[in-house]
Amino acid sequence: MAQTITPNQSTVETETQYDVELRRVFKVFDGYTAVRGIDLNVRQGEFFSILGPSGCGKTTTLRLVAGFDEPTAGEVLLQGRSMVGVPPYRRPVNTVFQSYALFGHMTVWDNVAFGLRLKNKSKAEVQKAVGEALQLVKMESFSRRYPAQLSGGQQQRVALARALANQPTVVLLDEPLGALDLKLRKEMQVELSTLHRELGVTFIMVTHDQEEALSLSDRIAVMNEGRVEQIGTPSEIYEFPATPFVADFIGETNLFQGYMAAADPMLIKVETERGLQMVVKPTEACPGAAAEPVVVSIRPEKVRLSLEPPGSETNCFEGRLRHTMYLGTHVHYVVDLPTGDMVTVMRPNRPESMLQVDMPVYVSWSAADALPLAIQPGA
Repeated sequence: MAQTITPNQSTVETETQYDVELRRVFKVFDGYTAVRGIDLNVRQGEFFSILGPSGCGKTTTLRLVAGFDEPTAGEVLLQGRSMVGVPPYRRPVNTVFQSYALFGHMTVWDNVAFGLRLKNKSKAEVQKAVGEALQLVKMESFSRRYPAQLSGGQQQRVALARALANQPTVVLLDEPLGALDLKLRKEMQVELSTLHRELGVTFIMVTHDQEEALSLSDRIAVMNEGRVEQIGTPSEIYEFPATPFVADFIGETNLFQGYMAAADPMLIKVETERGLQMVVKPTEACPGAAAEPVVVSIRPEKVRLSLEPPGSETNCFEGRLRHTMYLGTHVHYVVDLPTGDMVTVMRPNRPESMLQVDMPVYVSWSAADALPLAIQPGA
């Protein structure tokens, strides 16, 4: 049964609430700094995702936890114990690679048993652990097949079973669903979430897929150019991005760059580079000071679109509909304002509300839905 596979607690005895800690970790390859002084903590039993574009350092960070690479500076701790000099096979972690890394000449059963046999487990222990792991991922009936005889989703399940059979404290997932088609990826997201909930094992997943990270994670670390830009829950990351990069990378957003023309404790007046004037509410991260540069983020689903002026809205602008894109559940609109600023709008698909290109329209949004983001020095 699923409940019989539990994290291995024999390696380290500690009272720390974190299974993984990175403290001011740097990694340099031939003069190139791939990871730049990152700090993060992963709680016991958490589903933690590291999200970012290609080349941001997320896979290198995962390899530092796994032990495939050693930090140039800083420290990696697992269950409160420093991993300096500890090889991968002695760490309480197992990695599921995007390529699955299954042995083609071995059956499913032997692939899952491989790590257990390396640890000199008895035949009875191997039999029990492999059977439980295959049952957990619903692959018992495929135990005598070879990887080439399996679909991509089935190979993914075998790779997961092999990782779980060793009863690791932490399972590391390197773009685990990247090789699957969209429908199967959605199904495997549900299965991963269910597995995590049943096992209570700590999962750390690296991905560039924002939807995947938002739907699966307890918390997310967004990386950019080797640094962690923000750590938070999916709703915190999406609703309250800390930087323009996070706002732009997570989902879709309208970004307006400008400066604070006036500010008081209740409202900030912002003027964009093209002369569009709007009001936003100050935040703790961006309290507002006149003449300071600022980027304003407004999610497309927060923007209202109408054929008539809405009347009471503070931020209301007339424009012309330049583009529509039918997306099934939603319709994506792009509105061109007289200043030259473009506004993206996302509306639920209602056939009676479909608008035509080149129609005059109005866009509006509340001050509370416009998030001011301070521009960091050097950004």
